[in-house]
Order: sequence, then C-alpha cells, then structure tokens
Amino acid sequence: MIYEGTVVKCVDFGAFVNFFGARDGLVHISQLAPKKVAKVTDVIKEGDKVFVKLMGFDERGKVRLSMKVVDQETGKEIEREEKKPEEGKAE
Repeated sequence: MIYEGTVVKCVDFGAFVNFFGARDGLVHISQLAPKKVAKVTDVIKEGDKVFVKLMGFDERGKVRLSMKVVDQETGKEIEREEKKPEEGKAE
C-alpha cells in the first residue's frame, strides 16, 4: 500500500514518517532515493509531505517504508523492469 505521510524526525540512518493516523514508520536512508544519499537532510526535512510504500515489518515488528519506489510527484508506484532469467542456465 502507498500512503501520504509527513516527515516527523530525521536521523543519521533515515527518517521517521507519520503515515497512518498515529502510526510512524522508518524510511531507511537506503530507501530515500534511487541514488546513494549522503545525508538524509539532502533529500527531505522535518515537516515535508512524502509518499511512502509499506514494505513490511522488521524482526521487532517495526514498520519499514520506502520512498524510492514511489514517484513523489504523483504518488504512483514506479514500475521496475523485471529481471529476465538467464538463458541456458542449468537448474
């Protein structure tokens, strides 16, 4: 599912986004943008409205979110090219 949320806190390893009522989740720094991000605040800041995709939950039940798979202009998921299976590969 894709949600619109608000960045509530930026930390060295990512940003916490309030996306579902009182629910906050972490967008890890590796999930902020398609390219490598040096600092979280290079991409977003507290108070920004962003689109996030719910990616699941970590082993402790914490919410994992991604911004890099969502077009931040439209809120639509970015289609990825499917990897083609290697031809002639023995199984």
